[in-house]
Amino acid sequence: MNQRNNHKTKGLDFDAVVVGAGFGGLYAVHKLRNELGLNVRAYDNGSDVGGTWYWNRYPGALSDTESFLYRLSFDKELLEEGDWKHNYLTQPEILAYLNTVADRFDLRRSYQFNTKVTAAYFNEETNYWEVTTDKGETVTAKFLVTGLGLLSATNVPNFKGRETFKGEQYHTARWPGSGVDLKGKRVGVIGTGSTGVQVIIAIAPEVEHLTVFQRTPQYSVPIGLRVQSDAEKAEIKANYEEIWKQAKSSAVAFGFEESTVSAVEVSKEEQERIFEEAWNTGGGFRFMFGTFNDIATNPEANEAAANFIRKKIQEIVKDPETARKLMPTGLYAKRPLCDNGYYNTFNRDNVSLVDVKENPIVELTPKGVRTTDGEYELDVLIYATGFDAVDGNYTKIDMRGRGGVTVRDKWADGPTGYLGMTNTDFPNLFMILGPNGPFTNLPPSIETQVEWIADTVKYMVENDIATIEPTQEAEDEWITTCRIISDQTLFSKGESWIFGANIPGKKNTVMFYLGGLGNYRKALEEAGYKGFIFDRTMANVE
Repeated sequence: MNQRNNHKTKGLDFDAVVVGAGFGGLYAVHKLRNELGLNVRAYDNGSDVGGTWYWNRYPGALSDTESFLYRLSFDKELLEEGDWKHNYLTQPEILAYLNTVADRFDLRRSYQFNTKVTAAYFNEETNYWEVTTDKGETVTAKFLVTGLGLLSATNVPNFKGRETFKGEQYHTARWPGSGVDLKGKRVGVIGTGSTGVQVIIAIAPEVEHLTVFQRTPQYSVPIGLRVQSDAEKAEIKANYEEIWKQAKSSAVAFGFEESTVSAVEVSKEEQERIFEEAWNTGGGFRFMFGTFNDIATNPEANEAAANFIRKKIQEIVKDPETARKLMPTGLYAKRPLCDNGYYNTFNRDNVSLVDVKENPIVELTPKGVRTTDGEYELDVLIYATGFDAVDGNYTKIDMRGRGGVTVRDKWADGPTGYLGMTNTDFPNLFMILGPNGPFTNLPPSIETQVEWIADTVKYMVENDIATIEPTQEAEDEWITTCRIISDQTLFSKGESWIFGANIPGKKNTVMFYLGGLGNYRKALEEAGYKGFIFDRTMANVE
């Protein structure tokens, strides 16, 4: 644990509490403790660092961002020393990388692992946070920084009879570290989002039979997974400065030049050529944003992209009925998926597809899953049913701000927040990837936010400022901006976890700034601190 001899805030246990040990939490501990010299206590529910990638150990887990950009850029030597085998990183590789970060900057000594934060109360009389854990410990700190992760609050459907199933049940985000032996077993997978797609591809060759329970067919393109040569990696490293500059000034920060050409302004032949080239290159975000500039905004352009993928499904999947079930019909307007052989997996004799919109799941039985068209006997059932995204982990903590207002009540009609990091009524709370932050490749967004948070904390410490929080007007304006931008895209017209549509009863609401990372960084710069209230009345907590 930290030595308590480098306090900037007298009378408190710590200057800052950081929650989370993923990309955001680790970088926050480094910035606040190593660079600003603050006394920091950090917590994580896992037994070690990794965050989302600590928990998501399911077979086939893979990043959809290319290896050279799914990392932190702040340390040039760390970038130079980085290595990877393929152009996309697997979960074990990402976990190993985050362990390297923790080792390099000696971050573990600030952490208390296997510890869940259960409550956080802001004390208005003294202007500090009281943070309570499931170990019964309560500590005080001036700043509370949360790196809870966008996709970490698991969503398990409450099917009737779930407790009666005699086989094994697993959620992909709580996969046993020791693995699960699926060889020769009858396995069912519920869910065909990004995780489901990866699991299905990975386990199909080893199971006796795989039954996929699909609610919504997905548009997915090849990921283009391949070994990257030493020469290619050396060239990337030689150009890292320009690569990161481009990524941070782009929209999605995936390391490719986003298209400036409209799909509706070129011939059908040119459309096909560009789509085919992107299909063969690989990458979901590249297919959506690198081909044409209006797939996410223009219905005609969107339909052209969607139709191209539909034709590919028809070409790949041999059984016409299975191809029909796999064929999406609506907008191509969710986080774009990419895969390493998803549609081809359904050509295997040991894989079958159940459309649970046509034949809904009625209940789980001791033997398996019963739908309206019959019972499917299983040995193992895997829930690839995703997450209560963005706000899910916040509403699970008893978090109270000014006047005892809870996050749960304040966000009852959807999560609010200013600049994706702060919230009215919650002074000195900084949320990494909080509501209405950028929708991008995450490490560059995380770096952007942590650096802003660290700069703000430094400014407050140097100027003896007690608290910071956004004005209601600034927060309302930011949410309006996010909504206006969202309404200009087709994402807002589709049902997606991006808007909370995967959680029954959850209000469909804007949860992201869809204007791109480059514009988000400009917005931070232009905003300065004009949307904030600073309280310079330092409470006596000695």
